[in-house]
Amino acid sequence: MKVWKWLGVAGVAGVAATGAVVVRDQRRRAQVTPEEVRDRLHERLAAARGPHGRPGDDRRS
Repeated sequence: MKVWKWLGVAGVAGVAATGAVVVRDQRRRAQVTPEEVRDRLHERLAAARGPHGRPGDDRRS
């Protein structure tokens, strides 16, 4: 019977830890302004397009 008790305690601890991680991630995302998100997306798009502005230009044959 003790095994089930410890499994239950471990499960509760796991759920609490997961909730803490989720809350921390949501707080970090809430601090980012829409302009910052837009700038990051533009940077990622430029990097994906390569040096000449076309998709896949940075790949080597």
